Amino acid sequence: MAETLHCDICVIGAGAGGLSVSAGAAQMGASVILVERSRMGGECLYTGCVPSKALLAAAARGDSFYQAFQHVARTIEEIEPHDSPERFTDFGVRVITETARFTGLRCVEAGNYKIRARRYVIATGSTPRLPDIPGIHDVAALTNETLFAARPVPRHLIILGGGPVGVEMAQAFRRLGAEVSLIEENHILSNDDADLVAVIREQIIAEGVQLHEQTSAVSTAQAGEQILLTCSGESGEIKLRGSHLLVAAGRQPNSASLNLAAAGVTIHGGAILLDQRLRTTNRRIFAVGDVVGPYRFTHMASYQAGIVLRNILFRLPARVKYQAVPWVTYTDPELAHVGLNEASARRTGVKFQVLQHPFSENDRAVAEGKTAGLIKVVVTPGGRILGASIAGAHAGELIHAWSLAVSRRLKISTIAQTITPYPTLSEVSTRAAGSFYAPKLFSPRTKHIVRFLQRFG
Repeated sequence: MAETLHCDICVIGAGAGGLSVSAGAAQMGASVILVERSRMGGECLYTGCVPSKALLAAAARGDSFYQAFQHVARTIEEIEPHDSPERFTDFGVRVITETARFTGLRCVEAGNYKIRARRYVIATGSTPRLPDIPGIHDVAALTNETLFAARPVPRHLIILGGGPVGVEMAQAFRRLGAEVSLIEENHILSNDDADLVAVIREQIIAEGVQLHEQTSAVSTAQAGEQILLTCSGESGEIKLRGSHLLVAAGRQPNSASLNLAAAGVTIHGGAILLDQRLRTTNRRIFAVGDVVGPYRFTHMASYQAGIVLRNILFRLPARVKYQAVPWVTYTDPELAHVGLNEASARRTGVKFQVLQHPFSENDRAVAEGKTAGLIKVVVTPGGRILGASIAGAHAGELIHAWSLAVSRRLKISTIAQTITPYPTLSEVSTRAAGSFYAPKLFSPRTKHIVRFLQRFG
């Protein structure tokens, strides 16, 4: 007979969002049950952010394949205790390792348990989506869930999808010594500024990645020990033979097994329908992270967790705001963005201007030989910062100041008047900001005023 458990909050899924909700709620006095059918830490720890960034770091320093995969394993092992059942039990969370499914508006079953909670939080994440290509299910296609355990190591890795994952892994595996072919039906990194994407494109091509943009996969098949991918591009049909095929062409939410209909939760177009407070159509059930989007980033799941905690624990009508969501593609050089870029600002119809500064005119970048890239900042005619994009060394670190500026609706003068240490890469930000004032400061009118004032001793 099933045991009935009662709690304030039941969290389903122990990825970034679920762990943030569980830890925060328990430490602030709520009773919490966390249900996870697999390993705590989720996709980010085992098959996403952590292993991919570890692999990129190993590739950048010239490790062999063996050394790189060892580094990935060590990195996961070192971080793993932070997300362990023992740590969350110490917080006061009851951890249940089972598959959860709703059996009613306020009831969940998980193994031999029936859970009745005041509030529920769905944080079940997402899984890779395989494209509808003939033969895709007949070959040993890799996704991020299997890539880091691929043995033997790829000799020729074909990557299908030119988003951040595809581009990052293309550069990493090329640096590790594999031949790499990258296929993208549009343009790589299509959500980013085209001028900055050009910096990344030039770099990966220079490193030997065979890039096929505006090329669609037509079919795939096993050809002995190799995988054959047939594509169609502007120049006609292309046939690629590789040792491995990595599919990095999108993700889908993990919600099918939850029996959401029984809970009165509406799904529209495959996605859970939410309001701005992250409540589902059953107001006692919230959802965060990859299972809902719209941005599938670990930091977004953590942000959404904070919104949910304010709603559940303190009954505050906290609402999500997505105007200042930063993201980073961890290539070398990096590509980072927040707010509006030039193209998206143009689509909104808002009046704007673009400020720029190249890394080649930054003394620290010159000293370190990392001069590829530039910063572009979008501002209103009055100087309010609408967004920023950076391609260059450590762009992911540099974007933080601009995230603060966009979220707080700051003016460009705030950045321009900030004292920046010399020599640092962060000077690209203050130089770009300062360029907003250059036309007036160095105009004939200003020169006339200065000359006039100098007449008086």
